[in-house]
Amino acid sequence: MVKITFPDNREKEYKKGSTGFDIAQSIHPRLAKEALSVTVNGELWDMRRPIDMDSSIRFHKWEDEEGKHAFWHSSAHLMAEAIESIYPGTKFGIGPAIEQGFYYDVDPGDDIVLTDADLPKIEQKMLELARTKETYTRREVSKKEALDYFKKKDDEYKLELINELEDGTISFYSQGVFTDLCRGPHLPNTESIKAIKLLSIAGAYWRGDETRKQMTRVYGITFPKKSMLDEYLLLLEEAKKRDHRKIGKELELFTFSQKVGQGLPLWLPKGAQLRERLENFLKKVQKDYGYLPVITPHIGNKDLYVTSGHYEKYGKDSFQPIKTPSENEEFLLKPMNCPHHCEIYKSKPRSYKDMPVRLAEFGTVYRYEQSGELHGLTRVRGFTQDDAHIFCRPDQLKEEFIKVIDIVFLIFKSLNFSDFITQISLRDPEDGEKYIGSNENWEKSESAIIEACNEKGLDTQIEYGEAAFYGPKLDFIVKDAIGRKWQLGTIQVDYNLPERFELEYIGSDNKRHRPVMIHRAPFGSMERFVAVLIEHTAGKFPLWLTPDQVVLLPVSEKYVDYAKKVFSFLNNSDIRTLIDDRNEKVGKKIRDNELKKIPYLLIVGEKEVADNSVSVRRQGVGDKGNMSLEEFKTLIEKEIKSETQI
Repeated sequence: MVKITFPDNREKEYKKGSTGFDIAQSIHPRLAKEALSVTVNGELWDMRRPIDMDSSIRFHKWEDEEGKHAFWHSSAHLMAEAIESIYPGTKFGIGPAIEQGFYYDVDPGDDIVLTDADLPKIEQKMLELARTKETYTRREVSKKEALDYFKKKDDEYKLELINELEDGTISFYSQGVFTDLCRGPHLPNTESIKAIKLLSIAGAYWRGDETRKQMTRVYGITFPKKSMLDEYLLLLEEAKKRDHRKIGKELELFTFSQKVGQGLPLWLPKGAQLRERLENFLKKVQKDYGYLPVITPHIGNKDLYVTSGHYEKYGKDSFQPIKTPSENEEFLLKPMNCPHHCEIYKSKPRSYKDMPVRLAEFGTVYRYEQSGELHGLTRVRGFTQDDAHIFCRPDQLKEEFIKVIDIVFLIFKSLNFSDFITQISLRDPEDGEKYIGSNENWEKSESAIIEACNEKGLDTQIEYGEAAFYGPKLDFIVKDAIGRKWQLGTIQVDYNLPERFELEYIGSDNKRHRPVMIHRAPFGSMERFVAVLIEHTAGKFPLWLTPDQVVLLPVSEKYVDYAKKVFSFLNNSDIRTLIDDRNEKVGKKIRDNELKKIPYLLIVGEKEVADNSVSVRRQGVGDKGNMSLEEFKTLIEKEIKSETQI
């Protein structure tokens, strides 16, 4: 017998070798039908895998991320089986579940090019296979057996993966006539895969290496009900309408140029002004919280990043070193702002009375992202972080961390990001090579984050292995207006860089002490934040932020002079205003300017001239009646004040 502990700490004994399915069946047949995977002692398992030891377990349904993971991972294998049946000899790279669906990197051979036109055929084959209720069977194999199997298939991709695995850790999964190298978990069978949509095809270099063969990546998604797929496809259509690249072009916010270079955005006047307002907003908040502005160069000596550890960890993702006429002198485009800020802190002696020192910069950094991964403003090669580094005494750490959380909350409230979760990212306990610094420092920094979050009453989730290489962090993941998740603000605790840069302050005991460092970027990067904000609002920004707040619409040419008078009054009141004096009917002007997402449309004609007023129309609301200029000015000021909460 084995003892099974459930999430409510209830315990019950079962026959050794019982599966998750058996245990679920003993609780209720409905649970056995709905559970898609099970966590056994912290590891995600199939429902049919035998449990041979005392274990803590937790079942996962479709509503849980772990349940969807098993569903979509199984669907990736089903797609691979369909592709292999249609295109025999296809070789397979990796095929993981992702946040929404799955993909598989495939190599159908040099003579076959998969296109979007092939997707319906593959979809249909997947549905045929799913209806046969094929069972997913797990089998542990030796390394030799695994290598022999894929040598026969002449699949160099799987052979490379297997050669990196240790004997005794390898498993195969099979369904129908298809067998794959896989850790799992998978569904019991294909029966529950009812609705399938293959979404797109893209190129993907093997192992993300541009020097290696480009494979074909096929993206898809599946659901247990057709109605769920229909709902998802509607969401996709809405997402296309909100695409920040499309709206950014329509609103003339930013552009890209091949001559300037891939992944290097050019901010147009309206976009630059929008970005400047965001920066000024945060600068005011930072001033209130005691931050000091600094400016650092766009390049730094290579030795700076060797000292910080960034060169070792990120050198391959950076632009190549810049060589100068001086022998052995090399510079890098700045990949991070923190080493520069460490040197600013170190520029003069510090006392315990000076602490904390809060240095803030909108600093532009550069990373050489692969061209296939670049995407609008969300994935670029040059971006500006709303970066700040707090150097504090250990006894100030928790208080300072909590103050940064307060700043993030203020920003989210002002920009209507009301739905978000917080994630504490800690070290991977199985892979210490990914990190720098002592265990003692890591334990102190991890404890500080957890304590600060508990004190703020945050309902956090903990993810192991997601920490930065120099310290743990707290990430803020927002849901936008259509439910998509975006990682935005981040706060990190760092005991390691102060050691590497030998930062010090003189304590009250007149001895030298090491400060603790907090890295924080509430926006994350200006580029990514603006992209998310565009898609969250569909380009209908809060009034305080929008490029053009008001447009004046004279009903005919004879009222243009009055419109200019109103224009002058509003602009002198710091209300951003345009005049649409085209010789068009007022109805057409209203439609055209609503498409430009201008919040307030002011119609002026004979009555407005006589009353010294404006007829007010609010985007998405409609007519709000006639107002005097002072009344309208007050309306705008109240709306902006309620939005910014400052």
